[in-house]
Amino acid sequence: MSTSRRAMLGAALGGAAGATVGLPPPARAASWQLKWSPSASADGLGAFETVEDDRADSHPAGHPHIYATGDTWRFTMHTVDRDTSTDRQRQEVTGLRTSGSSYLEWTQGQTWRVTYSMYIPSSLKATTTFTHIMQMKQPGNGTSPIVVQSLRRDGGTSRAREAERGGGKQTIELRLAIDDTLVGRTDLDPLHDKWTDVDFQIKVGNGSAGSVRWILKSGSTTVIDKARTGVDTFLADRVRPKWGIYRSLGDTSGSLQNTYLLLTNLRGYQLV
Repeated sequence: MSTSRRAMLGAALGGAAGATVGLPPPARAASWQLKWSPSASADGLGAFETVEDDRADSHPAGHPHIYATGDTWRFTMHTVDRDTSTDRQRQEVTGLRTSGSSYLEWTQGQTWRVTYSMYIPSSLKATTTFTHIMQMKQPGNGTSPIVVQSLRRDGGTSRAREAERGGGKQTIELRLAIDDTLVGRTDLDPLHDKWTDVDFQIKVGNGSAGSVRWILKSGSTTVIDKARTGVDTFLADRVRPKWGIYRSLGDTSGSLQNTYLLLTNLRGYQLV
């Protein structure tokens, strides 16, 4: 090989090596990053962005309706409790607070996950109208829900004939409220009076850019694992989680009782 060709080949190889050295490292696969891990005993109600405890002051003798006890958060509901709209009841907390002045904001294009354990006593029954125990909403008064985890008599909504008669078995379901899309539903009775693990995941997206996944586990048994893609999970501003008991007084099955809900091991993750 001539001297000139050796020089050309060396230059080419040297350039290739230099280009290889200069390449950025391979992209890291996205993973769940823990962003929120409150303790009921240490943080109390400071774990949440807001607390909606009898905001109509309908039952002062029952205060507080929402409080931390040991390692759990308790939401107590009495049949006499009323919300500012007197046809319903509400004892809820909202948002994921990370400090006295900061909270997590779920915005378009982001993917979030919350995991926790819930204890549903047999006195917290499914109803023929709505009983929500988790919601995803746009913040602000009068805004519509985006996602609801509900205790509902089988038969659908309050407009269904079977539900209006008070019939149907007790179920727990996850529904996308914007388009009234059922993600999944399973029997509630086997989950009464025991701890159930919840894993909820949401990609915040407008139109068909969103997705959700909903998993319930009882001990080592997966009770339900359902997902929906290509769905609407955004209205405006941001998405904010809510937990507690929010129920209509229009039930026709006689299921409304004094009751409570317990939550523990709340965790929030972002996919980054």
